[in-house]
Amino acid sequence: MTAGLVDAAAFGLVAGEASGDNLGGGLIRALAESAPGSRFFGVAGSRMSEAGCEAWYPSDALAVMGLAEIVRHLPRLLRLRRDLLARFAAARPDAYVGIDSPEFNLRVAAALRRRGVPTVQYVSPQVWAWRQGRVRTICNAVDLVLCVLPFETAFYDAHDVRAVFVGHPLADRIPLESDAAASRVSLGLAATGPVVAVLPGSRGGEVKRLGPPFAATMGWLHARRPEVAFIAPMANEGARAGFERALADHAPEVPVQLVDGRAQDALAACDAALVTSGTATLEAALVKRPMVVAYRVAPLTAQLLRGLGLVKTEHFSQPNLLAGRALVPEFFQENVRPELLGPALLEQLERPDRAELLDAYAAIHQALRCDASHRAAEAVLELVAARRATR
Repeated sequence: MTAGLVDAAAFGLVAGEASGDNLGGGLIRALAESAPGSRFFGVAGSRMSEAGCEAWYPSDALAVMGLAEIVRHLPRLLRLRRDLLARFAAARPDAYVGIDSPEFNLRVAAALRRRGVPTVQYVSPQVWAWRQGRVRTICNAVDLVLCVLPFETAFYDAHDVRAVFVGHPLADRIPLESDAAASRVSLGLAATGPVVAVLPGSRGGEVKRLGPPFAATMGWLHARRPEVAFIAPMANEGARAGFERALADHAPEVPVQLVDGRAQDALAACDAALVTSGTATLEAALVKRPMVVAYRVAPLTAQLLRGLGLVKTEHFSQPNLLAGRALVPEFFQENVRPELLGPALLEQLERPDRAELLDAYAAIHQALRCDASHRAAEAVLELVAARRATR
């Protein structure tokens, strides 16, 4: 990355939930490295705050998913957006970077762009997969899309939206080979015997919808394979409380170790994983573990997706999207139930083509390992430099 591309600058950032906060932390550090003295402010979690971002609001304020869910939280989100726009107007950032959370960030970006602020969306919404008409909104809202998946730029090129593939910071951070034995020791797990990791999500709505069938699936597997140990990394206190309730209601007899955070260690220690769709599926693929992926949204959201024909892809999990084929089994909505998840998980524990799966994972890892944070920072700084040159 070229240092000194611009002098110190001011950056407004908004990241929703833990995955966006992780991306934002790396981006801030890379920006500060190349433009020392820069200021950062906006909606941030602990990783971004540690990197030097002034957090006006916590990132979990935006932890809402699905069309129907957003409607319920709309008054609060509108108040938050109004306050942010007023504070950004006073702070006058040299660029705005919305990290994930596109339903919120694209509207903030559009308002700031009308005021002359260069705007960036870091992590493309899955516009190529569903609700493709949103590309017009993206075109009007941002000057640049930073893509973390390599196939996304072709879609934007076809719609005349400037987009750059930067890779994924998870692929940079996770080693090409994960040490299962060391992870088991660090987590206090037995050195031998099958282990299943269970990741029910980080948002309250996710855990409410997926916690019960995930817990019931653990009960299904425990009844048939009592030697299997379960470990469940919890993203936050809310997720822990929600999953503990699900376990008490649906799997009271199943011994399970809950840990705070440490998803990567839990995945490295396991032989197979039960994972909610999202960034966790990419993390499991990069750690190179077989998995079963599940996804549930509010019934109204599912009805809209199906009734309006908004979904345009065959797969929804990141490993399958990146491979262009069904590497791992996926279950959506009414199919997220233990009598389907349990046998699929058992198959993953015993899958005979494990070596072929690991090779596919390794290819994904190499394709995404691009020093993403520095590439993203360079693209943002180039945008700032270009805008300053026109003043």
